[in-house]
Amino acid sequence: MRILLAGFQHETNTFAPSKAHYDNFVRGEGFPAMVRGADVLALREVNIPAGGFLRAIGELTRELTGNEAELLPVIWAGASPSAHVATDAFERIAGEIVEAARAQRPDAIYLDLHGAMVTDEHDDGEGELLARLRATVGAGVPIVASLDLHANVTQRMLDSADALVAYRTYPHVDMADTGARAAQLLQHLLAAGNSRPLHRAARRLPFLIPINGQCTFLEPASGIYALLDELERELDGVVSLSFTPGFPAADFAECGGVVWGYGDDAARIEQAVATLTEAVVAGEAQWAVPFLAPDEAVQEAMRLSQQASRPVVIADTQDNPGAGGDSNTTGMLRALVRAGATDAAIGLIVDPDAVRAAHAAGVGSDITIALGGQSGVPGDAPFEATFRVAQLSDGRCRFDGPMMNGMDVDVGPAARLTIGGVHVVVSAGKAQMLDRNLYRMAGVEPERMKILVNKSSVHFRADFQPIAQAVLVAKAPGPLLADPADLPWTKLPAGLRLRPLGPAFAGPRGGV
Repeated sequence: MRILLAGFQHETNTFAPSKAHYDNFVRGEGFPAMVRGADVLALREVNIPAGGFLRAIGELTRELTGNEAELLPVIWAGASPSAHVATDAFERIAGEIVEAARAQRPDAIYLDLHGAMVTDEHDDGEGELLARLRATVGAGVPIVASLDLHANVTQRMLDSADALVAYRTYPHVDMADTGARAAQLLQHLLAAGNSRPLHRAARRLPFLIPINGQCTFLEPASGIYALLDELERELDGVVSLSFTPGFPAADFAECGGVVWGYGDDAARIEQAVATLTEAVVAGEAQWAVPFLAPDEAVQEAMRLSQQASRPVVIADTQDNPGAGGDSNTTGMLRALVRAGATDAAIGLIVDPDAVRAAHAAGVGSDITIALGGQSGVPGDAPFEATFRVAQLSDGRCRFDGPMMNGMDVDVGPAARLTIGGVHVVVSAGKAQMLDRNLYRMAGVEPERMKILVNKSSVHFRADFQPIAQAVLVAKAPGPLLADPADLPWTKLPAGLRLRPLGPAFAGPRGGV
């Protein structure tokens, strides 16, 4: 059994300020750096879908054929969320995968995808890749892919793949588990052969769900995924169910949430998908999110921290590099300084010039700089002040938290600057603040802080919620509008509600 394996991950925010070029995928930017061939196999111990697939597929193919599969690793490439994937990057990486399928003629294909890629030329990047692969290998070769919970699943993706399966946690702590589920789906397809193809059912949601409302630590997402597990486990004839709330910042016709599944029994899988979709829609009001202004968030955090033994964590959600931000806005820093906050830390703020100035001056020096503020967003500007250089760092660490556990990260060089009682972790490269070690690499012990401001939306909760007294969500000026109804949509289908119980999009010509 010869199984071709590849990964190509990007979450595209079409409203974000910066595109993803080939070099972004080479570096990885919070994902594993680009690897090829046998080096892909080293990802088996990393908490990403490809790692889980690699660990599971050997045992499963032994059960099926008596022999381990021959894996044909091609490439694994991911880049930090941003605006569109540049044509050169897409064509080079997708072309490498398709050409390998043409040359290797595999018995099956597994892809580690995101599901919300938009390129300069293709609104549906994954659909384009899957369609090219299907045209190359024909109908008889099973193609299975794992997807992020924020996938905007399209009809072309569903039609081109034999099976798609998505994460069930946000923060994404089940990435490797999802890869293992993809391996099980592939085994099911191979065992059945062409004589018993899986039946598919899919339904699209009538409203967009804000990212902050999708956290599976909280309701309603927690209950919906519990129902998904129950339906999949207890309904005979149901092989796999998935629900992606979607990535509500990609301006194309199929943006939004989808429920889908596969089964040996067509009626049962239709029933399961309908039941799950109806549960999501019935709780529409619960998917809405309350937000705080920057000063409100800081004042509330200071009030809560007075009697607390653990830090209060604030999500600086509108500059989240995990959703396409450049991690350089200064609204929350201004609010901390304005309030006279102490034992507070914020990170990561990306500013290579500030890092160079800190390293040139040395620890203990005072530097007067204009920090960050390059977003171009109204209300954001560089923060001009004198900072003390408290610590210098090469920006390297290994993630110990539940997300991306075991992955080596390099955001450096980096520095810890202080102003009053505020510690600012500044880096030359960007990564979402989803692991406490991103603070520790610059000398901040997060557990000892009263307030932590994380440039993240939800992923930080995996490693920070266990130490948090409370979690607040702030809307400081930034490029990533947290309320999808605030975005300047142009391509959505008419009638799609732009937030839970919110206004409906009037159509591509009329606007909102």
